[in-house]
Amino acid sequence: MPDTLFLIDAYAQIYRGFYAVRYLSNSRGEPTNAVFAMAKFLLRMHKEYPGEHGAFVFDVGKPAFRMELAPDYKANRPPMPEELKSQIPILKELIEAFGWPEVSREGYEADDLIAALAEDFGSQPVRIVSSDKDIHQVVTDNINMMVPDRKGGFEIRGPEEVRKKFEVDTCRIVDYLSLIGDASDNIPGVQGVGPKTAAKLINEVGGIDDMLAAPEKISNVKLRDKIVAAADILRKNQKLVTLKTEVENKPWDDPAAVTRREPDWAALEKLAEHYELKSILKEIRELSGSDNDMELFNQAPAQESKPEPEDKPEQPDLFGGF
Repeated sequence: MPDTLFLIDAYAQIYRGFYAVRYLSNSRGEPTNAVFAMAKFLLRMHKEYPGEHGAFVFDVGKPAFRMELAPDYKANRPPMPEELKSQIPILKELIEAFGWPEVSREGYEADDLIAALAEDFGSQPVRIVSSDKDIHQVVTDNINMMVPDRKGGFEIRGPEEVRKKFEVDTCRIVDYLSLIGDASDNIPGVQGVGPKTAAKLINEVGGIDDMLAAPEKISNVKLRDKIVAAADILRKNQKLVTLKTEVENKPWDDPAAVTRREPDWAALEKLAEHYELKSILKEIRELSGSDNDMELFNQAPAQESKPEPEDKPEQPDLFGGF
């Protein structure tokens, strides 16, 4: 059986951990909550989802093709919190030490690169760790999503699960999202069209192209008028939501770009010691078989991890640089 390719939406996972674990710092007063959360995630991936192939996929710079279409794309997102920004270099060091390669391309969003990777490696099983709605458009029998849940596990979503959640097939996700819009990306939808109405429209009439080509098929006259009036918005939304899979000079043309390595246990142990991640250090030593009897540091008391809040802030701006 072909080896599974695991693709991690890097910043989505980073923000998730940052907001799920709060008020954690070391004795020097340095915030370590995102580092702790990422270390727990990476340990779980190592133990439960081993494999030869995988990568953390990062956003780098503004997506030029979307900014041309909509200059205010994602303009409503706040800047990255300083307490998270200070942890980014450590997080990247941690990811590398766990043996995960990093994939990025200037001007492309992580979702685009993930979609392109999934398409190119679609002959083998692909598992995408993300909860982003846009990613659902690439789900197939072979390409599944692993959506993190609140208990630390994953909900696996294939075509059947996508249909159950959104009430439309994966091939209609772009139309569905174009109709309802996405406030977090500053993409306006059709006024008065929510998830239920969008799904009903699609299942009765077809995609947006079908609706605009034959609006008379929309039985509700008021809704029909709204769709026709929003034709330009809908066509622009389709372009904004559709993931770009054509990538020039693909970073993964070299197989090493998506090849996982054995963790560097010595480097991980040093990181855990330096940032005073006592429970993480214990797990690392157990996994590596380390017989290091060095006395554990005195870790400053830290507040217990809190569950990720229901009203968690939208992911801040990733385009502003660090």
